[in-house]
Amino acid sequence: MKETNQNRRSFLKTSATGTAGIIAASVFPTIVPASVFGKNAPSNKINIGQIGFGRISSGHDLPETMKNEVARVIAVADLDKNRLAMGKKWIEKKYADKTGQDNYVDVKTYDDYKELLARKDIDAVIISTPDHWHAQPAMEAAVAGKHVYMQKPTSLTIQEGRMLSDMVQKKGIKFQLGSQQRSADPWPQFKRTCELVRNGRIGELKKVYVGLPGDPAGGNPEKMPVPANLNYDMWLGSTPEVYYTLDRVHPQDSLGGRGGWLRLEQFGAGMITGWGSHHLDIAHWGMDTELTGPVEITGLGSFPLPGSGLWNVHGSFLVMSKYANGVVMEIGGDNPNGVKFEGTDGWIFVSRGNVGVTASDPGAAEAAKENESFKASDKKILGSVIGANEVHLYESPEQHRNWLESIQNDKPTISHVEIAHRSCSACLLAHTAMKLGRKLQWDPEKERFLNDAEANSMLSRPQRAPYGTTYVKG
Repeated sequence: MKETNQNRRSFLKTSATGTAGIIAASVFPTIVPASVFGKNAPSNKINIGQIGFGRISSGHDLPETMKNEVARVIAVADLDKNRLAMGKKWIEKKYADKTGQDNYVDVKTYDDYKELLARKDIDAVIISTPDHWHAQPAMEAAVAGKHVYMQKPTSLTIQEGRMLSDMVQKKGIKFQLGSQQRSADPWPQFKRTCELVRNGRIGELKKVYVGLPGDPAGGNPEKMPVPANLNYDMWLGSTPEVYYTLDRVHPQDSLGGRGGWLRLEQFGAGMITGWGSHHLDIAHWGMDTELTGPVEITGLGSFPLPGSGLWNVHGSFLVMSKYANGVVMEIGGDNPNGVKFEGTDGWIFVSRGNVGVTASDPGAAEAAKENESFKASDKKILGSVIGANEVHLYESPEQHRNWLESIQNDKPTISHVEIAHRSCSACLLAHTAMKLGRKLQWDPEKERFLNDAEANSMLSRPQRAPYGTTYVKG
């Protein structure tokens, strides 16, 4: 297999996986040593704990994981007691329906995920929590020796992301980011696009266009009593203490709908990291820049005015990021939702088609109108055959399955932690440029801005004890 990125080779040689290159195989041996799993795991199953039970875990992470016979979900943790009870009931019913046995599994519940991590019989965890609660539990899981599947984005800040990547590599666990556009199920067009670009089918790559919607203003700022079922102090985590209101957290009457935290900068950066983590990851894959970042960033963004409601993440925006190889990435809401690669001999556009966003996301109506998920300046480009001696990218069946197979066979995942950190970092750099509104110079090796103290001060945030990545030891 041909690999063109020296940084990629260096990382894979020195990472905890110990492999020398990307593994391009989707078929793995099915007989594995019992020592790979927990010593008490029945029939060599991977015992899994679910951390956070809400719309993503119930609608995506758990259903996809539980399709695999090797996976056995035996515990759930959530700091909302109502959701915790719903999680136990949901998992047990799924197994009962699948096996015909009402008592197939007795799912244990924890209102503190650290108690779940302390269990010796749990081999791996799925982290489906709000953005500000990603890096810390993932680091603690790595310290506990648990493999991690985590929803994007990787971190709240670039400093957090670096800490997470370093810890995962140090501990040698299998980490997978929920960047499912890389996997063949359900969207094989993304890998195909990146292979065509990497193999020069559109000539020399010059520019990449990424389309992302912004979020609207709004949200009820009225102070409300904290529900008795919610550990609100822990929910705030490392972020500053603020009063409770429903539109700051998540719905109390259902698992559906977007939680208000997605639209608050206290807990994330908005759609630039929400959907940006998906699309910029694909852009990096096609650009062959997965283990680095831009060197120059400029950006402008609109943000809600005071008095327009509770939510304050970016609305419309435009960011230009230049990479050391000369390629410029344009990210903005005026571009179609997806990724377009433009070269000297043509272009290719790729998206999820008419399932571009979930129904409650911004831009859902517009995405529903888009039916062409894979198109080019010339249709002949799309049918081009990739030769045996050309670049063949990592073949993954489905993101959760790839993670489980990587655990079974001690192989790298398709979205390992350094790839995940770099795609998230590029999003956070774009957000910083939006906030400052001026050209920024970035050193992707040192992960620092050049001659800009104000920008460097935004690489981290103060963390409220006892929560935060700075308090994780290991």
